[in-house]
This record gives sequence, structure tokens and C-alpha cells, in this order.
Amino acid sequence: MGFGGTVTQDLGPGSRTWDTGPDQQEIGMDDTQSGARTPETAMFSSRSSKDCQERNAELCLENSVVQPLLTDLYQITMAYAYWKSGKVNDVATFDLFFRKNPFKGEFTIFAGLSDCLKFLENFHYSETDIRYLRTVLPESVEDEFFQFLQQLSPKDVTVCALSEGSVCFPRIPLMRITGPLIVVQLLETTFLTLTNYSSLITTNAARFRIAAGKEISLLEFGLRRAQGPDGGLSASRYAYIGGFDGTSNVLAGKLFQIPIKGTHAHAFVTSFTGLEEVQCREFKYNGEGELPEKDFLTLCVNWRNQLGEFLSILASEAHDGELAAFISYALAFPKSFVALIDTYDVSKSGMLNFCAVALTLNDFGYKALGIRIDSGDLAYLSRVVKETIECVGKQYNLPWFRDMVITASNDINEETILSLNEQGHKITCFGIGTHLVTCQRQPALGCVFKLVEVNNKPKIKLSQDVQKVTMPGQKEAFRLYSSDGHALIDILQRPGEAPPQVGKRVLCRHPFEESKRAYVMPHKVEPLYNPVWANGQIAQNMPTLVEIRQNVQESLRTLRQDHKRSLNPTPYKVGVSDDLYHFIHDLWLENAPIGELS
Repeated sequence: MGFGGTVTQDLGPGSRTWDTGPDQQEIGMDDTQSGARTPETAMFSSRSSKDCQERNAELCLENSVVQPLLTDLYQITMAYAYWKSGKVNDVATFDLFFRKNPFKGEFTIFAGLSDCLKFLENFHYSETDIRYLRTVLPESVEDEFFQFLQQLSPKDVTVCALSEGSVCFPRIPLMRITGPLIVVQLLETTFLTLTNYSSLITTNAARFRIAAGKEISLLEFGLRRAQGPDGGLSASRYAYIGGFDGTSNVLAGKLFQIPIKGTHAHAFVTSFTGLEEVQCREFKYNGEGELPEKDFLTLCVNWRNQLGEFLSILASEAHDGELAAFISYALAFPKSFVALIDTYDVSKSGMLNFCAVALTLNDFGYKALGIRIDSGDLAYLSRVVKETIECVGKQYNLPWFRDMVITASNDINEETILSLNEQGHKITCFGIGTHLVTCQRQPALGCVFKLVEVNNKPKIKLSQDVQKVTMPGQKEAFRLYSSDGHALIDILQRPGEAPPQVGKRVLCRHPFEESKRAYVMPHKVEPLYNPVWANGQIAQNMPTLVEIRQNVQESLRTLRQDHKRSLNPTPYKVGVSDDLYHFIHDLWLENAPIGELS
């Protein structure tokens, strides 16, 4: 290709010819030579491979493997078959949706949209990608197809989506993706992997938040149990979006500005045997007035003896190694001291040693933050801890002492929290790992990516399982609200239909069951789709992580409590307009073969 004249690119069946002006950029030239591009070349990328990789590193620091080859092989083999069949210029629409809410619940939180848009911004097959594909695809694949792949771009793709962080429901498309058939087909697997796990984790986190209540802090401790580094990072990020307050994952803190939290492990406690191991005894005074007369270690021992008498606990039975560990940790972190108190015995050793160190810190002008329990009867032990700190706080006139944090961990799931609630626990913070990040109750959401239209012709997938029958054609979605301000039903309509209006009856139908229908008089109507990608770029300012997190809670507040409860939640209704209902069933009959009896 040169400057000026007419260029013909042999792209196989359906090849294209276009004019290039003096400012037209040649494929593969660096960005300093780029100029305006004609609409005919819009589906091809002008960005160099190096530029895409650098941009990808900037925008997607947590996961540099999100690239076009993060896909299933059949996407690429279908792309070749499309290309060979002359479908280069076909325009298609796909819906990304799921069929069933996870965790036996009646709501899901949509997440992962921002990652999909970052992927679109950097969609480009590099030279090394093409070299690799040449080695794995059959030798019969023409050279021109590889050239075609390397020049592909999502410039002609448009994406409409729900707001990230909003509640969503089965069969309502989370995203509607329209563009060149080959390009959109190549997006399928990557979009699904970026959406499925993100939405699942966010929903799981939101359910934990509902179970725990607004006042309890929730910390994500799941990195060591997550499905690899990417699973760990994604879990930290989307747990925070779903309502958690912090994470133990330091890299997630760096990448996403999530608050990081942590104390120490049992190993730290058991590494100490006796008080002689405390090396540092001098400590910087942070208070007002006179400096304590004795060193930190001596004061701790004195406090332990005094507290033993007050609490009727034998100080001699408390573990000296545990006290040494607490002293050492407090000296290292005097302003954020939290102790793990269940290494030996919470009642007879852990609490006594902790209170002794906490009161010594107070003598030096510092306030301990609290304790963590990682085993045992969490409801009972939390009440023991609460009773102890309240007694000590009252005895020594330290109001802050009574309000210290009581953190519980130990393989906690949603049912554990609900049970602890019934037992009247005194826990103020939960550290949750395995059941959050692995979603043990349901390890996959099941989002699908289905073709619904090609060249303005609706497409339907039929199945003996009615749940797997798709709803053809492009659709608009609206959320209708009741007079009390809660969401009542989501309805899908065909484009061109008059949208629902406040105060006017709307006939809502079950998409497949003829007898299920109802009139709805909405008091508020919310269009659900926003254009998020158009003309080769993000179509609007995308929300920050904090804004998405806020959207989750705001969106959840629009649901009635019975939709959100853990046990036997009320199903949320999803319907279609009367026009769409008949359209679906007419197309169904048109495509379904007629059987013959003999």
C-alpha cells in the first residue's frame, strides 16, 4: 500500500476496494504518520501492536493476558469459515445474558463491563499472535485470512449495556453487541470470561453484605484460596464493588486503591516461646504528661497480673510466648494493634494477654484497635470478648476500650453469618475468604452470548428445553417501578415500540407461557440500556470503582426485601411486551420443523 490511488486488498470472498487519500494511514505505519481513515477501513486497526500492548499495560494492569487470543479456538475457526463464506460485510447483533440467578437467589449484580471496554480499546492481533495461529490452524487456511485478522478492529462495533453495578435478572441482556459478524463473534469468549466471574463475585459479596448488615465490616481474605493470581485479584476487586470494606491482597490495594487490612497469623504467635525473646523494651511515648516509669515489657506483665485478679483468671496459666508475640507486634504497630487471640485459649490466655498489652499501649498514649478470632464457637467467644472489654473499659474508665473491633474469620459463609445473627454474636467485622472468592455454593454464573440478528434479519435458537430458546432480534429493556418506589418488573420490547409511560397500563407477558400475563401501571419507568461503545471508543465517561460500588448499594435498595432474602426469596418478574411475545412465537413456528405421524 502506498499513498494515494486505489487499493485493493484481497481478503478472500467478499474482498473490499477503497480509495486512499494523501493523509490515509498505511496499515502498520507508526502513529506519527497516521491520519484520517475512511469509513470503509473502520473495521481495521491503525494502532500498532506495540502501541496496543503499551496501552493494555496501562489500562489493564491487573491482567495483561486479556487479549484477542484469550478465546476459544472455535471462535477463530468460525471467523475463518465466515470469511471464506463471504460474510465479511455481514452485520450481526448478539445478546449477552444469563438464564438463572446464582446462589438460589432472585437477583444478580452486573459487573465486568469496564474490563470489556478496556479489551475493546486494545483489540488487536499482534504479529506474534498471527505467527502462532499459522502454526495451529490447518495449512489450507489462506494467507489473506491472517492479513485480515491482523487488521481487524472493533471500530464498527456498538455496545449498549446496563449500568455496571446494577441489579439484573435472567433473560434481560446485560449487553447488546452489534457490528461486523466476524468481529463480534471473536469477542464472545473474552466478554464472557470478563463478565461471568466478575458478576458472580460481586453478587456473592452483595449477599454477604445483606446477611451481615450495614454496620458490620467485611474484609476479603481469599487470595490464598482463589483460583490462581487472576482469580485472587478479580475477587478482591469485585468483592469490594459488591460491598466489602477492604482486602488482605496488597497488589489489589495498589492496583485498585482498595483499603488493605491484616493482622498476623498463628505462626507469629507460636514463633515466640517466652518473654526473654522480647528484644525491644524501650518505646516512644505518644501521650501527654509524664512518661511511664517502667519499660513496656514490665508494664505488660504488671497489667497481666492485675487483670488476672480482676477477671478471676490465673495469670500464671496465660501463655508467655503469646504475650511476647503480642508485645512485639504492638511495638511494631502501636497505632494499629490487632491481636489474634485463639492460638492457645481465648478465655484463659488470649484475652488476658491482649488486654495487658492494650492497657500498656494506653499508658504510652496509644489505642489498640481490637482482636481477631479464627476458630471455635464464634458466637460464644465473641460474647466473652465483648463482656471482657466492657468490664475492663468500665473498670479503668476507658470508653474506647469497650468499642474495640471484634473480628471473626474461619471458613465463614453466608449461612454462618445468618446463624451467628440468630445466636446474638458480638462480632463487628468478618474476614471471609474461601466461600467468597471460590463461590462454593455456585462456582459459575452461566452467562451466554447468543446471535439474535444478522443483516436486520432476526435469528432464533430453538430447543426442547424452553429455557434455552432465545429471544430474537434487537430489544429494548425498561424497569417499571411501583408506587412505593421499588422495582416491580423488567420488560423487553422490540425497537420502535412506544416505551412504557408513567400512569399508563402496560401488558407484560411471560415470554413462553401464554397464560402468564399481567397489566402493570408504572409510577416510574427506567430505560436500562446506555450506549457504552461507539465509533471505536468508549461512548461515555465510565464510572470509577467507588462509583460502581455505590451503584450496587443504590440499585439493591430499589428491590423489595423479599426479593433479597436468603431463604425462599420472591421471584422478580421479567416479561416481554405483547408485540415481542407474538414476534417470538411467530418466528418459533416459522423455524420449527413440522413432524409427521405414520
